[in-house]
Amino acid sequence: MHQALYRKYRPKSFDDVCGEDHVASVLRYQTQMGKVSHAYLFCGPRGTGKTTCAKILAKAVNCEHPENGNPCGKCFACESIDNGTATDVLEMDAASNNGVEYIRDIRDEVNYTPAALNKKVYIIDEVHMLSQSAFNALLKTLEEPPAHVVFILATTELHKLPATIISRCQRFDFRRIAVDTIAARLQHIAEAESMELDETAAKMLAKQAQGGMRDAISLFELCGGGGNAVTPERVSDVLGLTGIETVYKTAVAVARGDAAGLFKIVDTVASSAKDISVYWQELTSFWRDMLVAKHLKENAAAYLDMTEPEMRVLADAARRFDTAALTAHFTLLDDALKEMTRLPQTKRLTAEMTLIRMSDPRLSDTPAGYMARLNALEDKVTMLSQGIPLQAAETPEMLSPEPVPAAEPTPATPVQEAPRQVEPEPEQFEPIADISEVVERFAGQDPMAGAFLGDSECAITTDGKKIYVRTVASIGAQMLSQERTKAALLGAFRMCGYGQAGTELLIASGAAPKEKKKPLDELAEF
Repeated sequence: MHQALYRKYRPKSFDDVCGEDHVASVLRYQTQMGKVSHAYLFCGPRGTGKTTCAKILAKAVNCEHPENGNPCGKCFACESIDNGTATDVLEMDAASNNGVEYIRDIRDEVNYTPAALNKKVYIIDEVHMLSQSAFNALLKTLEEPPAHVVFILATTELHKLPATIISRCQRFDFRRIAVDTIAARLQHIAEAESMELDETAAKMLAKQAQGGMRDAISLFELCGGGGNAVTPERVSDVLGLTGIETVYKTAVAVARGDAAGLFKIVDTVASSAKDISVYWQELTSFWRDMLVAKHLKENAAAYLDMTEPEMRVLADAARRFDTAALTAHFTLLDDALKEMTRLPQTKRLTAEMTLIRMSDPRLSDTPAGYMARLNALEDKVTMLSQGIPLQAAETPEMLSPEPVPAAEPTPATPVQEAPRQVEPEPEQFEPIADISEVVERFAGQDPMAGAFLGDSECAITTDGKKIYVRTVASIGAQMLSQERTKAALLGAFRMCGYGQAGTELLIASGAAPKEKKKPLDELAEF
């Protein structure tokens, strides 16, 4: 008979519990030293091991041959509890048995000694679902039960429990399990079941489980059904995920005001039979990750639990927005998700209209949207006050979605002269190591040219009268050398403290000292 993997690989002892060592170690010590409490309260998110630890504790207090606080798993008590045939261990679901009459039955039964085991164990799952009268009936028994009785209450919503119940129990808080811990467990199960599981796919499943081991194992079994190898592509197809590549392209299109690109992305998601709501949740999560990345520059990878290639993609997207814009977008994303839930038949329309409003701040009428526009105006006023010429306002239509190499000129078309190659004298220039702030300010005015600036080498003379920028590609040098673009770039340098009035900006192109890959290329190789 087939048994679900999450049941087949459920931990049998405290040593097998994954990611909840702070709980398992204390319970193991208590059973080993004979200091078991009369009532326990296990609280935490679903799938983190509350019921599993409750059953292990029930076995440990009744085991005939315990091993360092762990149940042996071989005696009559352990086997009967594992098989569900132990009459002295009662597991009750309070979600369906929440009336006072069930608690009264328990209150009457606790006075009788166990039929076959050392202790009677009552496991009440989802205890927060009990009625107020049921809680009142449980109070006295929970406070002073007979010596042969142990109560174990489990809940996912601690705040719904009366304080009188919480105070009578020894409380253990279960935490969301780390992505790496879940992924390692999935790899162990895959090896035991002779299933093929890609390392990246294991992490994708772990993230989708949101800290729940049971959910992760269930998703793994779903993706591996029919003998299929569990790869990132398989996980995306089965779970309806669009992937970081799609949300990254969406972020770039929003930053550039590329309406055509946004419509194309939504059409791709809709035509691939993926749920737009899932795509929208991924998009909201990506916007949140961008906000985190802007504030936790060094610790963002550990905080977000991302790989290095994923962080490069995220950082490249985050530099295109300021905090005010991201906050304004959050309001639009949240409102759109609520609208999709209310009217599922208009998901595509809601997604398209919201993305267009995100790409053009002039269309947002929210307070956060007004703040984003005010911040942009403040930057322009600051530039004017410093005597920095403003770049002419560019509409979204003026920005091409991707840099396109210039076509071969015809005889009738004059060839544009390439920017002159300016090599600085080493003793006159000092390299500018960190230009991230300059890139962020400049990309807000011209995202496409800002992409080339991010991969450039920059230096400034000791007297601050010349700034030297060397791009990797010649097309980048041509773009940055345009009069309006050059003026905006010089203004961004000055606003960040580089240069002064009359500073000259020199643009050149050439091979980079080390080949750099695009963020999505690095992610694809991971």
